[in-house]
Amino acid sequence: MTGKTVALIVAAGQGNRMGGPPKQFLPLGDKPVIAHSYRALLAHPAIDAVLVVIGAGQEAALEAALGPCPVVIGGVTRRESVLNGLEALAADPPARVLIHDAARPFVPGRVIDALLVALDSHEGAIPALAVADTLARNDGVLGEMMSRDHLVRVQTPQAFRFDAALAAHHSWPADEEATDDAQMVRRHGGSVALVEGDPMLDKLTYPADLAAAEARLACGRTRCATGYDVHRLVAGEELWLGGVLIPHDKGLSGHSDADVALHAITDALLGTIGAGDIGTHFPPSDPKWRGADSAQFLTHAASLIAARGGTIDFIDLTLICEAPKIGPHREAMRARIAALLALATDQVSIKATTSERLGFTGRGEGIAAQAIATVRLP
Repeated sequence: MTGKTVALIVAAGQGNRMGGPPKQFLPLGDKPVIAHSYRALLAHPAIDAVLVVIGAGQEAALEAALGPCPVVIGGVTRRESVLNGLEALAADPPARVLIHDAARPFVPGRVIDALLVALDSHEGAIPALAVADTLARNDGVLGEMMSRDHLVRVQTPQAFRFDAALAAHHSWPADEEATDDAQMVRRHGGSVALVEGDPMLDKLTYPADLAAAEARLACGRTRCATGYDVHRLVAGEELWLGGVLIPHDKGLSGHSDADVALHAITDALLGTIGAGDIGTHFPPSDPKWRGADSAQFLTHAASLIAARGGTIDFIDLTLICEAPKIGPHREAMRARIAALLALATDQVSIKATTSERLGFTGRGEGIAAQAIATVRLP
């Protein structure tokens, strides 16, 4: 399918069963619960935008958790909240929508990939896991055992063709609640595919679930990797550094838009998961990458890390050149890189130095960049 893909995070709940503040705003590791899924969805290269649905009065909590982001106020029930989000998107309707519960903080990229592929032949697609435990009725004491054949555990994000999701919500009886959106699309006549889910998508419902999620983060492995790139400065080219167009009498020449900063960071990120380098994924011999925006290389690397269940913790970049001066553009570059990687700006460090007029950078023939990326993997 062609057209935009938007993710809708449903975060309007009050978290009553967690016994405290709304669970989506509780701390998990180094950031609030909702920030984990928001950044994973935003970093996925197939997702164009993320819209968050919150409850009335939760604006300040969301601002503290995510900073400025697209938001809509939900309703009393989950169904009403999703409908509010869908109707907000209807002004400029995407082709596909992923509906995700904020209480599921970890979103593997491979699940998103599988969901979107399934939408080529179905109106909807959901991640599901086989039921492994024995099932029995609870009658106060052990009741009758039940067959688990043909049963699955349903997770989110759930993916739909946008028009099918909106039509299903509009046709749903106002006096009937639904536990998820897939059953609504199915009742409306849509076909909903099952794709393999992931235990990482388990929902946080009780305090023990949050503790388990903390333990999952704590036992993760930290990896660091470096990246290095250099390009020539030539007349007649634009100068892109860190995703920012910088006024200068020369620009960088080379692969894509020759943004040495984004290239170095991309290679560092790929290195943390042993995934080769930019040339492996975007061969310079392929003409389709000529003049391409290097931002797509960076977000691709981030999506591969997200697909492994990883989290980008920190980026440290050093630019080596005599000119232009980096200082006036440093904050714009930090903000751009942070936005592309769904990070806070204080997770991106940019430094600049010269080579004391030695070598090709000292002679003003080119710009070099070196980067270090720190990533946590489960």
